Amino acid sequence: MTKIKVIYGTEWCGDCVRSTKYLAEHNVPYKWIDIDSDVDGKRKTIELNKGKARVPTIVFEDGTILVEPTNRELKKKLKE
Repeated sequence: MTKIKVIYGTEWCGDCVRSTKYLAEHNVPYKWIDIDSDVDGKRKTIELNKGKARVPTIVFEDGTILVEPTNRELKKKLKE
């Protein structure tokens, strides 16, 4: 099972809320970084997304990244 290293997001982002709710319902641990209050987190999000602050940006321990994933995409990645 692939593990999540960190999720970059914001409190007001509907996709962030949906993704973290899905992860909580499935007992998947993660580190949350709110890019509205964490300057380094915002910089990293912009770097990972080639100049755009797209959220949620989910970084996995294997180095892969999902940006604005659906629950189906999360489920598939977590089962790897």
